[in-house]
Amino acid sequence: MTDSRKFTVHTGTAVPLRRTDVDTDQIIPVRFCASTTRDGHADALFADWRDDPGFVLNRPERAGATVLIAGHDFGTGSSREYAVWALQDYGFRVVVAPRFGDIFRGNSLMNGLLTVTVPADVVVALWEETEADPAVPVVVDLERGQVRCRGVLAHFDLEQDIRTRLLLGLDPIASTLRYEEEIAVHEAGRRSRLPRTRARP
Repeated sequence: MTDSRKFTVHTGTAVPLRRTDVDTDQIIPVRFCASTTRDGHADALFADWRDDPGFVLNRPERAGATVLIAGHDFGTGSSREYAVWALQDYGFRVVVAPRFGDIFRGNSLMNGLLTVTVPADVVVALWEETEADPAVPVVVDLERGQVRCRGVLAHFDLEQDIRTRLLLGLDPIASTLRYEEEIAVHEAGRRSRLPRTRARP
């Protein structure tokens, strides 16, 4: 089951994660990937780093943050949908970074976690703003394709079909079923021309 909430404009506080090359095993170590459900993974998010009391996610002023601002190559490594589920289960709706692992980005967008790609200097500016004031709101506007935070304004692009699906709050299956009648008409015509298999006498 994917996150079916419509994503239009999201405003929330942020976690500035000043780390690059964060792979999916660092997002959620493999020892926590035994469950068959997509919830219950919040405590496993960045588990090996959260043993450090000074880790940014452990700081009380970051409680309730819904935007993660990360460095280059976030979500590289093995294909692990648990990484997306852990981020969502913790409460994140958006991850902003200069570049993502391709498979992680695909898994994120399929599950309703918006991954926003912006230039590295914008990420640095967002880090600085959110470190200076943990309560500063970060606005991610999917309708306009913008990230806004005080003096920071950056534009981002997203494939049109993915953008439309997120704006409507549809997962890929629900998005396809919008064309159920057209699919049925096509299938009805197509099946009549296909070879038929006869049962053995």
